[in-house]
Amino acid sequence: MFVDEVEIQVNAGRGGNGMATFRKEKHVARGGPNGGDGGHGGSIILKVDTNLTTLLDFRYNHRYKAQNGGDGGSKDMFGKNAEDLILKVPQGTVVTDVSTGAVVADLTQPNSKAVIARGGIGGRGNAHFATSIHQAPKFAELGEPGEERNLKLELKMLADVGLLGFPNVGKSTLIAAVSAARPKIANYPFTTLVPNLGVVYVEAERSFVMADIPGIIEGASEGVGLGHQFLRHVSRSRLLIHILDVSGLTDRDPLSDYEILNKELALYDAKLSRLPQVVALNKTDVTSDTEGVDALEAELINRGCTVFRISAATHTGLRPLIYHVMGLLEILREEARKVEAEAARESVQIVASMTDDDRRWEAREEEPGTFIVVGRGIERMVAMTDFGNTYAVRRLQRSLDKIGITGKLKALGAKDGDTVRIRDIEFDYDDEDMWDEELESSTAGQPRHISEP
Repeated sequence: MFVDEVEIQVNAGRGGNGMATFRKEKHVARGGPNGGDGGHGGSIILKVDTNLTTLLDFRYNHRYKAQNGGDGGSKDMFGKNAEDLILKVPQGTVVTDVSTGAVVADLTQPNSKAVIARGGIGGRGNAHFATSIHQAPKFAELGEPGEERNLKLELKMLADVGLLGFPNVGKSTLIAAVSAARPKIANYPFTTLVPNLGVVYVEAERSFVMADIPGIIEGASEGVGLGHQFLRHVSRSRLLIHILDVSGLTDRDPLSDYEILNKELALYDAKLSRLPQVVALNKTDVTSDTEGVDALEAELINRGCTVFRISAATHTGLRPLIYHVMGLLEILREEARKVEAEAARESVQIVASMTDDDRRWEAREEEPGTFIVVGRGIERMVAMTDFGNTYAVRRLQRSLDKIGITGKLKALGAKDGDTVRIRDIEFDYDDEDMWDEELESSTAGQPRHISEP
């Protein structure tokens, strides 16, 4: 069974918790902290397997969860890192986040990999938090939660040339004639129910991949028939061979078919409609209306089309068509290499100029009396805080003060009793000076202005 679109849920492993312990050897006075770190949670990784041609395996299993990292131990014993969960997919798989629509990965190269859900880092043991002032920290970090995502996997065939045409115009016959592909061929609509790839060898070191794809019909851009399935696979092509049936054995008008299909391409994706096209007038060996074919060819040429007369069944006219397509592809490939090289240079410059994402944060008023703080590093810090441990909570508050979040909230107009939300934790805002006084006088118990929902 050919499956080219599925949705899955992935949950990376949580990091192991750090440990808060102290040395207790008999002859070691004032033994210091020796709690070990937790291990990292397992990530979920997609890896291309060139032997796969379908997403069938994902249809029967929609949920994937990686292992959690091991907890840290005493005597500076670190928890075990969890193994990554590797899922194999066909080449040409595109991964999209369902909630945002953002493309997470586009796996076009053999053996390429992509992390689609990152495992949480392990919490640090209390040995990391000892300072000259606080020599015996009584807290450790929790492990960071692993990423959870709902993802859509789409398989888009990787072909230089896509065959464009209504059902039963001869696409399967053409690919069988010019390549080693052997698709099933019969005389009824929607013969090709799954895409077929064929490698066309023109001459030494000159070849290209051609895709024989399910036929498109009017309304395909809206999902009619096999529309979206077809258009998804043709979207990666560098150029299209538009095949028209000129046999006269059907009631279809070749020129009308040409216009309808190009309209559907434009409605689905304007980029597709701008791809170079070569028109192949097929089944010329059985046509009786030669004047009609002449008129059609003249009209298409007048519209700027390059036209070839062929018969895929008898292999007539295939050599000029294939050599012309090969020449166009070589030009397009060179242009693509230049664009990719330029994009790579720009990407390096952008990465070099970016600051560390973990240091970025933003505070804003979501609604009257409610403020929200977002930022990768801040959210991680909150998620890894043990809110059942007073000392851990105090450290979090000092960190928020040091980073400047408390001052920013005050500048935004936060008042005593307002709600401050970071990740899924809610804080009751108090004046910063009041918090400092409370820290100095408080000896035990969780600060009153920090609470979990």
